[in-house]
Parts: sequence; structure tokens; C-alpha cells
Amino acid sequence: MEEKFLQQFEAMLDKYSELLVGDGDAETKEKVKVWALYSHIAKSMPALAKHWNSMYPEAKEQMKEIAGEIKQMNEEHRKK
Repeated sequence: MEEKFLQQFEAMLDKYSELLVGDGDAETKEKVKVWALYSHIAKSMPALAKHWNSMYPEAKEQMKEIAGEIKQMNEEHRKK
């Protein structure tokens, strides 16, 4: 992929994270990226997500924690 495209896509991720949870730092952005991709996979290929969850129960728990963090940050951000 072209560097220009990657930079532009990163800018969109920055803004998405900022609008979603009020923070666009690197760690938060990475969590949002993982959460968004997992959510998309779970909706578009639920069997794959279910298989992954059963293969990697520790990762499933970590994904739940990330989703919970994002939900909490989003709720706090929306209150502001």
C-alpha cells in the first residue's frame, strides 16, 4: 500500500478514536482498531469469531476487557 494512503487512513483512525472515546493516543487507537475489526468479523463471519473464541479463551477474555473499556470511555465521552 502507498505510504500516503496509510497516513490518510491513520488520520481517519485518529479522528474515529477521538470521536468515539475522546482520546486519540496510540494505545487507545490500537484498542479501537482491534475492537472495530473484531466487531466486524463477529458480525460478518460469526462462525470464525466463535471458533477463535473457543481456540483462544484467554484472548476472548482480553477482547471482552477491551470492548468494556471502549464502552466505558464512550459513555464518559458522551456525557461531556
